[in-house]
Amino acid sequence: MRSAVRPEPIGTARLDLLPLRVDHAARMAAVLADPALHTFIGGAPCTPEELRARYERLVAGSPDPAVSWCNWVLRTRDDGRLAGTVQATVTGRTEAEIAWVVGVPWQGRGLACEAARGLVEWLRDQGVRTIVAHVHPDHRASAAVAAAAGLSPTREEQDGEIRWRSPSPGSVRGLGNAT
Repeated sequence: MRSAVRPEPIGTARLDLLPLRVDHAARMAAVLADPALHTFIGGAPCTPEELRARYERLVAGSPDPAVSWCNWVLRTRDDGRLAGTVQATVTGRTEAEIAWVVGVPWQGRGLACEAARGLVEWLRDQGVRTIVAHVHPDHRASAAVAAAAGLSPTREEQDGEIRWRSPSPGSVRGLGNAT
């Protein structure tokens, strides 16, 4: 079995995707503090302490050696502030499930689309062939991010969300870092 996929810094036109560190928790708790972020995913914002404990688990990695937990924070290049996260759970180095979240003050600027495209491009460079995301059927903004990342909706559902899937790698076009 090949070694696990490890997150590396990813650069896009306006963002630096930095591998998650535990010390990001305090700043990210503020970024993710708006309850509106939980409209479609449920739950409530984490306290800095709760987020720190979660980040400790994520950074420690999956207990399954065939699964890699890859997590990044989004840092805007114009002001150096953290603005959100992207993540990929990579199974067997060939399949990944991705997700994204951008703090409310940074929404509407195309940052989630840019970050997701950068993530998908990086995953392709790692040899990942199948990329999926799960999007709530009423979450139009998240559906737009999935589409911008080159994913298409399927007829499959999981926990009330639509499964979006990438086409085969040979047919992927337009996943550059343009916004």
